[in-house]
Order: sequence, then C-alpha cells, then structure tokens
Amino acid sequence: MLKKENRLRKTKEIEGVFKEGRSFYDQFFTLKTKKNNTELNRLCVVISAKVSKKSVDRNKLKRRVRAIFYSKKNELKNGFDFLIIAKKDTNNQEFKIIKESINDLFGRAKVIK
Repeated sequence: MLKKENRLRKTKEIEGVFKEGRSFYDQFFTLKTKKNNTELNRLCVVISAKVSKKSVDRNKLKRRVRAIFYSKKNELKNGFDFLIIAKKDTNNQEFKIIKESINDLFGRAKVIK
C-alpha cells in the first residue's frame, strides 16, 4: 500500500491535475502528469464502473496499478502528481501487459530518471 504522502487524495488537487496536467494516452490507460511543489511523487488511480461493473475487479486493477507505481518509485523523477485513468478494455488484461503499458506511458511522459 502506498504511504499517505504518496497518495493524491484532495479533490482540488485531483481536479488541478485533470485541468492543468499533461496527458499521455495508450490503448489501456491515460496518464496525466503535473509538477507539484514537493519532493514527493503522488498518485491517484481512477477506474470507473464502465471498466467493470464488479467492484472486486476494479479494486484488483487499482491494486495492480499501485503496485507497478510502487515498484517504479525509485526510477521516477521527484515532484510530480500522477493521475492514471483506466479505459474499458483494461480489466481483462494480464499484469505483464498492464505493466508494459504504464512503463511506456511513464517513458513518454519523460518522468523516468
């Protein structure tokens, strides 16, 4: 589980990333990034009911995305807010494909050291 300081929780902060953040897209996810004024990276994962009607599946996908972020934590540049939004076809994908997709998005966003 991510520490509290690594979570993007306040509605204003999330809306700020939505409105002012840079967007990167692929087949399964949308990544929005925005510089913050701290030395920490913060993450918010958004998975709507359109991805899956079952909350069990949505929560499993959230856990997978957080685990990938946690494993990449030391490789990412500091001082960013990340918002990861899942698309419809993401739910049935294997962990390996999800990981490759998110790693590709981080690479395109140029936030890897």
